Amino acid sequence: MPAADPADARAIVSSMLSRRRSFAAVALVALSGCGGGSNGSGTGSSSWTAGTFPPSSTFANRCQTPRTGIDPTTGRPYADVQGSTLNENNFLRSWTNELYLWYREVPDRDPAGYSTTSAYFDVLKTTATTASGNPKDKFHFTYATADWVALSQSGVEAGYGVQWTIISSRPPRQVVVAYTDPGTPATAANLARGAQVLTVDGVDLVNANDSASIDKLNAGLYPSGAGQSHSFSILDLGASAPRTVTMVSANVTSTPVQNVSTIRSAAGTVGYMLFNDHIATAEQLLVSAFGQLQAANVSELVLDIRYNGGGYLDIASEVAYMIAGPAATTGKTFEKTIFNDKYTTRDPVTGETLTPVPFHSTTQGFSGPSGQALPTLNLSRVTVLSSSNTCSASESIINSLRGVGVQVIEVGGTSCGKPYGFYPQDNCGTTYFSIEFQGVNQQGFGDYPDGFSPANATGSIGVKLPGCAVADDFSHALGDPNEARLSAALGYLVNQGCPAASAALSGPAAAAALSATDGQLHRSPWRENRIYRR
Repeated sequence: MPAADPADARAIVSSMLSRRRSFAAVALVALSGCGGGSNGSGTGSSSWTAGTFPPSSTFANRCQTPRTGIDPTTGRPYADVQGSTLNENNFLRSWTNELYLWYREVPDRDPAGYSTTSAYFDVLKTTATTASGNPKDKFHFTYATADWVALSQSGVEAGYGVQWTIISSRPPRQVVVAYTDPGTPATAANLARGAQVLTVDGVDLVNANDSASIDKLNAGLYPSGAGQSHSFSILDLGASAPRTVTMVSANVTSTPVQNVSTIRSAAGTVGYMLFNDHIATAEQLLVSAFGQLQAANVSELVLDIRYNGGGYLDIASEVAYMIAGPAATTGKTFEKTIFNDKYTTRDPVTGETLTPVPFHSTTQGFSGPSGQALPTLNLSRVTVLSSSNTCSASESIINSLRGVGVQVIEVGGTSCGKPYGFYPQDNCGTTYFSIEFQGVNQQGFGDYPDGFSPANATGSIGVKLPGCAVADDFSHALGDPNEARLSAALGYLVNQGCPAASAALSGPAAAAALSATDGQLHRSPWRENRIYRR
């Protein structure tokens, strides 16, 4: 069965992996109306002169469709006034020139030539590639502001509490459960890792090709809101026959830290935790988890971030500190932020003097009191379980620890390669995400656009780390010492050896064994990035 690659997976099943982003696209269509190309109203000239960029503030909040009412982020009325799509495009052009990390590599195109903000924003980025041939900027996107605010502040998202994984994005497709969140419709339906989806609302997932069927698959797998009922044919791991499951979508609060445990091994007492999201609700769960492992006096840690796409950078700093402890991190840089060459001393968004992000030794108040002392394991090495879905703030943990001399062992697959970040920027109801800075560690290193790779990885290789390339194993629960990646990690800690390479399986073998190359996750943009809280 063909494996999904990131680019292909986002296109197959008619945006199966990008359904959440389609909300932003719908919002953009509504905002643009039929006003593209006209100067519209509002102060400030909308004419274009190549190479001349008025301040973005000239065009800010001059909207084709102004919002009314109270802005929930400020408690004050929205600042929007009547404008046009061209005003919005001019804002994007000037804002990009001001803050985009590679602004010199963006062609200066006339914003009047684009009738929607989404079309114009898509071209406001570099077209350069990395050493491996991948796009240099793979992380350029938008989100509906109302959805973004709700998600980023609470971790709440409409769904079932199940993380689907696309093992194969082309017919014959394969979608399986990667993990579930407790207390959700998914766990009420007894969904568990490794269960396969065969049909959605009567539509054959494996081979459906017509647009109506694909729309049904999208609507069922990734519901657009709470209260939507959908029926699935599910083949549970080890079952001989499928069963029918009906789930009603809900506003689900994810549980980003799970399966905290200790494992006795020849390497000593090994701590394990599954860490899936750097969202606000993770902070207190992480404090509790590390406190539990500290009390158990673990001598090793396996941090499972194979499905962790990122989020708050400050939470990543807390995690790194709790791993390494004060002796390794006091007075050291977790991550130094590098903006474009216009800003060498001050943060262009906050106006603050540029100072490195430290290793936080206390809580930052994301989901509990700030200033709470963090527990520490004081480890000189850590093992991470990784995949192509390990991204951004998760990679910052790896890079920052290496910067202060903590050995990082990597077991799994090459990470996504995102040493970059941004400040979310709202304008006229759409939040824009355009790379504004690069993060470097204590040693000044941050050049990993092709990710981090275990030493014996093949294919597209990033910065090599000690460890083993091991395919994901959906036939065992996460945290089970027999799960392929965790088993390999435990073995490596004893003898630095790797298991024999596990090839991607196909056809009936894949359906039976569910050990394959990394599947692709669909997650909201909040869960795939490095975000500054400030």
